[in-house]
Amino acid sequence: MDRLSIIGITLAIGSLLGGSILKGAGLAALWSPAAFVIVILGTVAASLLQTPMVTFKRAMAIARWVVRPPTRDNAATITRMVEWSNIARRQGLLGLEPEIEKQDDPFLRKGLQMVVDGLEPESIRQMLEIELYGQSKRDLDAAKVYEGMGIYAPTLGIIGAVLGLIAVMKNLADPSKLGHGIAAAFTATIYGIGSANLALLPMASKLKGIVHDRTQEREMMVEGLIAIAQGENPRNIESRLSGFVL
Repeated sequence: MDRLSIIGITLAIGSLLGGSILKGAGLAALWSPAAFVIVILGTVAASLLQTPMVTFKRAMAIARWVVRPPTRDNAATITRMVEWSNIARRQGLLGLEPEIEKQDDPFLRKGLQMVVDGLEPESIRQMLEIELYGQSKRDLDAAKVYEGMGIYAPTLGIIGAVLGLIAVMKNLADPSKLGHGIAAAFTATIYGIGSANLALLPMASKLKGIVHDRTQEREMMVEGLIAIAQGENPRNIESRLSGFVL
């Protein structure tokens, strides 16, 4: 669980609700079905128009990473690589075969299988790097979906405000409705700017950071597996991989 994300979400909601109360607008002023339809649904619609379905589905799937990011333990990975190197030096590469089924990470399991099968180190590197590039690009494209939403939402908020003001202009003959109508019009602006700057853009940045960290972790795995396949000294492997966590 990412505590900073939980704190950030709590503070974001608190800042909007508390600010509305302290300014005297009240909580009811923040609710507007029309603004919700124009800004929120409009933002989703624009994103769907821009994004391939497979990328959009991936974006929905990784949204949970903001609060519950994938588990990473680089120190444990280095320790595991050193242990495998020692096994390979004592028993040969086939001695690593029992370790394959113990791996939960499909990427690591696939790489270890290549090492056990005796593939050339350069071939292992090429295949793993191709897979790593593809996965990283898919995840990065998914993270950019929220970045796109964060760009569309403020503009749609302005559209909502303009539509609200048009409705107000139609009621100029009734001054009693002007104040409420103008306030309701600007609620759409709050939806747009608030959702972009307090949720969508921060989510995109967080997810891109997580994707970068996962890519770096897998690059370390690739280097470790290649070193094992080449029969390098375990101490050298540990020293080399430690550079990824400095």
